[in-house]
Amino acid sequence: MYATKGEETVADAEYVNIWMRPERPARGPKPVYSRAQITEAAIRIADAEGLEAATMRRIAAEIGAGAMSLYRYVPSRGDLVELMADRLMGEIDVTGMPSGDWRADLTRYADGLRVMWQRHPWIATVQRSLPSFGPNQLLLIERLMGVLDAFVSIDENLGLVAMLNSYVEGTVREEIRAAEEVRRSGLSESEWMARSYPYVDRLVKSGEYPIFTKIVMEARQPHLSRDDQFRDGLRRVLDCIAAALPATAEPPMPAAPRGAGRTGRARAGS
Repeated sequence: MYATKGEETVADAEYVNIWMRPERPARGPKPVYSRAQITEAAIRIADAEGLEAATMRRIAAEIGAGAMSLYRYVPSRGDLVELMADRLMGEIDVTGMPSGDWRADLTRYADGLRVMWQRHPWIATVQRSLPSFGPNQLLLIERLMGVLDAFVSIDENLGLVAMLNSYVEGTVREEIRAAEEVRRSGLSESEWMARSYPYVDRLVKSGEYPIFTKIVMEARQPHLSRDDQFRDGLRRVLDCIAAALPATAEPPMPAAPRGAGRTGRARAGS
């Protein structure tokens, strides 16, 4: 791994990926705690109070250990966040993927990713531009990208999955921000809209903003529930993915019940 300082590029010889570090040293006493135990405690704290509250000191108090002793198991804060993020990836159910129905598989994955973010909203504050490839993330890659692997090149696959992930994460980030705004203001979303009505009404009547007026007067999407908005947007993303796939990627239509065609013709002729 390399790091750049000014114009000088140096080898980062000290860095060791957390997944390359053995959890139990070859010598010495048996560890009292486990990475999983530490990670679960950190997630409980983050769920209740936010990621910043999940300090080594706080985690140590949670499991009854000395703060400094935890560094034997998790060398750095960055390593802890990697463990936490990978643990959350394991909550997304990808069993049975690919099933042969790519739309169903990607819909199930998108729903699972959204639910995971909603359950752990602090994940929106984690800055992870580069993956570390923990075991749960690797399983997710194999199962998720396996859904489209038979139909497109690996580069096309990466692009399509990135588009899906961007949609889900962008949508759920907005949901998390909206929920936080509701919490801070003490107003529901409908109450906030009602409070804004006089100003919106004035903008519409001014005649200066025709597109905004069209949104207010004609758009259906802003009035949908959050779940319906998500489903509507996901359908559009999946339609875009479908356009990049060969026609053979669509699962075959189920066979019509025996006699259905004769009944239909009889009715048409009657």
